Amino acid sequence: MRAPELTGDLWLNTGGRTVSLAELRGKIVLLDFWTSGCINCLHVLDELRPLEAEFADELVTIGVHSPKFLHEGTADAIEAAVRRYEVHHPVLNDPDMVTWSQYAVRAWPTLVVIDPEGYVVHVAAGEGHAEALRRVIAGLVDKHDVRRGGSPYIPVERADTALSFPSKAVSTPDGRLLVADTGNHSVVELSTDGATVLRRYGTGRRGEPFTEPGGLAVLPPDVAERAGYDVVVADTAAHLLRGLDLDTGEVTTVAGTGEQWRDGPDTVLTSPWDVTWWNGAVVVAMAGNHTLSTFDPLTGHVERLAGTTVEGLRDGPAREAFFAQTSGFAATEDRLWLVDAETSALRWLDRDHTVHTAVGTDLFSFGHRDGPAADALLQHPLGVAVLPDGSVAIADTYNGAVRRYDPSTTEVSTLATGLAEPSGLLVTADGLLVVESAGHRVSVLPVEQTTVAGDQHVVRRPPTVLAPGTLEFAVVFTPPPGEKLDDRYGPSTRLEISASPPELLAEGAGTGTDLTRTLRLAGAVTEGVLQVVAQAASCDSDAEHPVCRVTRQDWGVPVRIAPDGAGTLELVMAGMHTEAT
Repeated sequence: MRAPELTGDLWLNTGGRTVSLAELRGKIVLLDFWTSGCINCLHVLDELRPLEAEFADELVTIGVHSPKFLHEGTADAIEAAVRRYEVHHPVLNDPDMVTWSQYAVRAWPTLVVIDPEGYVVHVAAGEGHAEALRRVIAGLVDKHDVRRGGSPYIPVERADTALSFPSKAVSTPDGRLLVADTGNHSVVELSTDGATVLRRYGTGRRGEPFTEPGGLAVLPPDVAERAGYDVVVADTAAHLLRGLDLDTGEVTTVAGTGEQWRDGPDTVLTSPWDVTWWNGAVVVAMAGNHTLSTFDPLTGHVERLAGTTVEGLRDGPAREAFFAQTSGFAATEDRLWLVDAETSALRWLDRDHTVHTAVGTDLFSFGHRDGPAADALLQHPLGVAVLPDGSVAIADTYNGAVRRYDPSTTEVSTLATGLAEPSGLLVTADGLLVVESAGHRVSVLPVEQTTVAGDQHVVRRPPTVLAPGTLEFAVVFTPPPGEKLDDRYGPSTRLEISASPPELLAEGAGTGTDLTRTLRLAGAVTEGVLQVVAQAASCDSDAEHPVCRVTRQDWGVPVRIAPDGAGTLELVMAGMHTEAT
């Protein structure tokens, strides 16, 4: 099909100029549909950097920012995200998801390739498509007389601040205040005023040695002495855990390979977002695949603690529970409190390894509402701390607020508002220290309670309307040019389907090897989310020693059941919709 023109309310990285597809005719255009709070979207930003460098003369990448959360669609938030994640291509903010709908997008992230004549020639959902995209783009370069040069990209200026998008903070037994200075790719020690940098660990440049570090876990002194370092750093974008010696400044890699987990052993990490010491080990929030892991500093052993890799909210035994981009921890003797950003949820894990939810319901319910926990709403929280009275403070990031949950009454209240994306919390002698990521600062709040009569926000992503009864479901996967499905050792594809609430699916839930399946939707449930995980293995088709790749995508598809709904649903993992081929 011919590519629809781009529609939105704000262009970034263009010097304020509007960019049209018409003016890019003769170039290859890659559209990246993303949203700034989605971990898979952040992975794709890194995957695209080598492609953008290789095809700098022929390719124009345009990020189409299609927000899930209300806050993400604001001008200040998207401008901050472009700086925070060092996005080096034009970005169109599409807060009403008009362009998203015109391209029939169903997942964050989705990549669309447009040829020099203005036609859509390839679609891919999820991450891990870099090599396939390289082959598609290279084929277009060979086939077309591509217009070279003339990129519309104009970089924004970098803010000159002592801290740049800090994320987490901890205190050490000897009274040091450490902050993950994420945007400066370093860990800093601050003075008691919370502003003066006393020491910086890392050069401040990406990868020297940190790359967007996040959570910090201070080891118990006896463990630190035996391990040879004091602090475990979640080096998020490098997919590593680092050990930091506070005296010598030495940084060592203590877990991870530097490669991002796709499928396989737990020793390969994926966007570790936060870390904490609990129950005799370092617990790791593996945000990139929606699981929790444990790390033993003395043996280096990494092991799955909780989660299945399905993104969602499901309580119960830890290894069967669903998580959604866990982003913050707070440990007590009997509970590990955590916040799941994508389900806007406060949850906890007990010592019996059972998962419970205090606040939150699903992937698409969020807002700012106080009151009974069953009715309360958060918006993409990233941090949590246990207050001296046993209540729990929540860095309610996208509401710009700090919230409070009282386990004894199960009531939710608001402690502070007007903050700049609070992402980390730390209880100190002076009060509650808040890491304001978009404010490039830390601040201390008195713990005072207010009440906000907030509302539930509506996700602008339109639901898919389906008819009750039989649903013919399919995932489209076309191997990249020069590859074929790898069935040498059994089925090369895998499909797992579940639903929230589970009653949405009367039949068809579970795991199988075919990418097509007949489902039956229960007419009694009128709204819900279909949770789909698809995977395919493909290998070079004509090589003596073929290279093989695993493509995987998770979908959370909001659906509405109505008599006039569709009886089929097709999701594209790679290729094109069958009706368009």
